[in-house]
Amino acid sequence: MKRLSTTLASASIAAILCAQAIPALAQDAASPAPQAADSADAEAETGGDIIITATRRASPLSSVPIAVSAVTSQSLQNSGANDIRQLNQLAPSLLVSSTGSEANGTARIRGIGTVGDNPGLESSVAVFIDGVYRSRTGAGLTGLGEVERVEVLRGPQGTLFGRNASAGLLNVVTKGPSFNFGANGEVTYGNYDYWRVAGRVTGPLTDTIAASLDGVWSQRDGFLKVVDPAGQTIGDTNDRKRYLLRGQLLFEPSSDLSIRIIGDYTNRDESCCGAVYIDTFEEVGTAPTNYTRNPTNRIVNLLSALGTTFPNGATPYAQDPYNRKVSITPGRDYVSDLDDWGVSGEINYDLGGAKITSITAYRDYKSADYGDYDYSTADLLYRDPGTFRQFKTFTQELRLQGSAFGEALDWLIGGYYAHEKLTLRDNIRFGADYGRFAACRLMAGASNTSNLSAAQLGLCAVPYSPTPGLHIGALIDGTRQNLYNALEPAVGAGQATAISTGLAQGLTALATLPSGTGDTDSRYYQKSENWALFTHNIIHLSSKLDLTLGLRYTHESKDFSADLNNNNATCAALQASSLPTLASTAQLGAAAQLAGGILTLGCLGNASTGLNSLDLHDSFGDGEFSGTAVGSVAKIGGSQR
Repeated sequence: MKRLSTTLASASIAAILCAQAIPALAQDAASPAPQAADSADAEAETGGDIIITATRRASPLSSVPIAVSAVTSQSLQNSGANDIRQLNQLAPSLLVSSTGSEANGTARIRGIGTVGDNPGLESSVAVFIDGVYRSRTGAGLTGLGEVERVEVLRGPQGTLFGRNASAGLLNVVTKGPSFNFGANGEVTYGNYDYWRVAGRVTGPLTDTIAASLDGVWSQRDGFLKVVDPAGQTIGDTNDRKRYLLRGQLLFEPSSDLSIRIIGDYTNRDESCCGAVYIDTFEEVGTAPTNYTRNPTNRIVNLLSALGTTFPNGATPYAQDPYNRKVSITPGRDYVSDLDDWGVSGEINYDLGGAKITSITAYRDYKSADYGDYDYSTADLLYRDPGTFRQFKTFTQELRLQGSAFGEALDWLIGGYYAHEKLTLRDNIRFGADYGRFAACRLMAGASNTSNLSAAQLGLCAVPYSPTPGLHIGALIDGTRQNLYNALEPAVGAGQATAISTGLAQGLTALATLPSGTGDTDSRYYQKSENWALFTHNIIHLSSKLDLTLGLRYTHESKDFSADLNNNNATCAALQASSLPTLASTAQLGAAAQLAGGILTLGCLGNASTGLNSLDLHDSFGDGEFSGTAVGSVAKIGGSQR
């Protein structure tokens, strides 16, 4: 990526906005502690000590008895990182990724994190921005604006922060308002017509009030081209179009009291997230150490038989994924639309022998992500535009800390409360090709190679018709006859006829599953309440030896309810047939497996009209103690032990 000179761009914009020099922006009244760093150069800039606040105290990094990586704004700028995902390149133990959509962001520290597409699960790696807990990692994948530092804390952090973090924590501190007036800006241009414009202005409103305003706008063409069956580009996906606005007020009526109020709004309106196929063969085998690659792939063969087209090749595995071309079902474009806003207030008051800190915040996060989730021109599975998830979160954290016994003890006690409402509206549906795909997948068998010939696979592409002809009905009838021939010697003609006919009827019902079957505005609701008390104390046993003791009690309760609305009548019919009995009869072997497969694929995700009348409601509450104990030795001979 080509990048304009940051110094030149900043100086040019600042010259227009104000007459003062850019270095004045380094004076940050809201954050008096020197910036943290992750390099020898940054350490030299702070006089040999890297100062961080990971322990809620301004301390040199070398004397903090926790595993932490600290990254400064200069490090972020030098690397081009401007959101949490890009911290991967600066903190080796951190991995931030997403599956299917940006809303499903997952953070892992030391390989540990909460994964999956369940919005009801909080991440075990917590994200804090300006002391405010972001309840899902995906809420932090947007731009961060002007950042003072980022601290990546490894391991449990429940005795230091309001929200418990069992695997680790990301603590992002943005630049606060300054009482020295100034402004800066940055313009970046890159490939795929990427533009990023960022700016900041800050200064005093009165002798005791300072303000700042940050803004970031970015846009980029998609790096995956969407092509038609002829290979002609008809659009792109995985583009970027987002902006962030953040306003802050800092009120300092005296040296003992400071109040910082922050309001921010983020918008994202993008096409995300398409994907290409990268594997070449199907892996088969019986044990983790006994896998081999099959020269054919049943899924690929079936998709090709359905008439699925892929860029630059007859199958997805014949294409070069680095050509960055994809083909999807027409009308199933990828969409990622987000609105995220919040307000927070932080009060710090020095009582003399102790300091009290209060952080109050409210956040509203709404994300709509939908599109073609089979990533091909086969119309198998998709989410429609009515899908969204929304979190409304209120948090309150209160801390009191100080020193005692002639500074032999640094103590901290705190309390935390959070109330969150989650609403999920889901509309995941089967496409026009799903029924035939599912039925043919079952008839292809469970062996390493497909049981269907090329001519038979071709029948999968032809919609079912009640009249005789060369369509999937002929394939089902052939399967019924094969089942009868296999069953008759063991169970007799009468039972073989009943079983094979029942299975053929199930395959027919599956093959004729109507397009658009699935969720039609199903709603899921979750209310969560969390409160905690915690303490973190550092006992200075000597000038060289410290003992850290911490304790936390957490109590959480959740209430869940759902209003299901599904039009999958096929599932209800399959469940009312003989298939459940056949699937539970182990003596039928392959016939029982086929019955179970029909039920599974026909009722994928337990989607059925039979669930619409259920009054789903559940709740739970639980409390738990946790703690920490750390012994640490101060620097000896220039190294930390």
